[in-house]
Amino acid sequence: MTTVLISSQQDPIDLWRESLALEMPELEVRAESEIGDDPADRADIDYALVYWPPHGLIASLPNVKAVLSIAAGCDHILADPQLPPQLPIVRMVDDYLAAMMAEYAVYGGLHFHRDMHTYRQEQLASHWNRGWPLYTPETAVGILGLGAIGGDCAAKLGAMGFQVHGWSRRPKSLAGVTCHHGPDGLLEMAGQCRYLVCVLPLTPQTQGIINKDLINAMPRGGFIVNIARGGHQVDEDLLAALDSGQLGGIFLDVFNAEPLPAEHPYWQHNKVWMTPHIAGELMPRSCAKSVVANIRRIEAGEPVPHLLDKSEGY
Repeated sequence: MTTVLISSQQDPIDLWRESLALEMPELEVRAESEIGDDPADRADIDYALVYWPPHGLIASLPNVKAVLSIAAGCDHILADPQLPPQLPIVRMVDDYLAAMMAEYAVYGGLHFHRDMHTYRQEQLASHWNRGWPLYTPETAVGILGLGAIGGDCAAKLGAMGFQVHGWSRRPKSLAGVTCHHGPDGLLEMAGQCRYLVCVLPLTPQTQGIINKDLINAMPRGGFIVNIARGGHQVDEDLLAALDSGQLGGIFLDVFNAEPLPAEHPYWQHNKVWMTPHIAGELMPRSCAKSVVANIRRIEAGEPVPHLLDKSEGY
């Protein structure tokens, strides 16, 4: 019998259990709380399905064949200093997650594009002031990250008539997207875009990428939406740019510290819009299909898509 261990402090374990059973009835599913310290219990585990697993948990599973991420990124797995280096890690790539993230990107972009941030302040002040909207076909949006999620964001924003630019560390080509790459391409793209949307994986190379250099390369009064990881943004640089007017507003779903401390200046800043890391949720009913498909591939000795490249971090 094939056995998968689920370790997550936030995911609905029972729903995962039900969803996996629908796709693979013969699969045995155990929650982390259901295994003890007995080595025999841990020796039965074939796969670990995890989100921020306790450090050392994966290393304590002597026969585990692969780690399956309950997230688009794998930084939560790579953070474990005891992670066995040879163990394959499978990224979660799910169409429903990509669609949810793209919905949020569109919402955040339109929020600023249609001046909802301004009208909210006018409402609170009981002011009736009609503004004039920008012409969408002449308005550029830049997507940081051109993987599955970034590609879906680009497609949806392009379908609405925006000029869509995209940036990746290495050259890429997407239909309808003006693609940029590398350090020079990043600032080149920023200089052309009123809005930037970050959906990058968090790696040592992308840590702090939303900084004063990127912000100052943008046209004055631009806007940033970050739905990737809080580690991408330098908070001090964002706040300084908001106060100086270099940025007109930011929409954040992710933060360097989560939950965001009550004393953080983002809470009360009138140019900051934020949500508590809800832009995309991995829905077990959808994701169980890819989890089971990958387990079947590994059991059959077949190639597995979306394996993490540990040298790149994604």
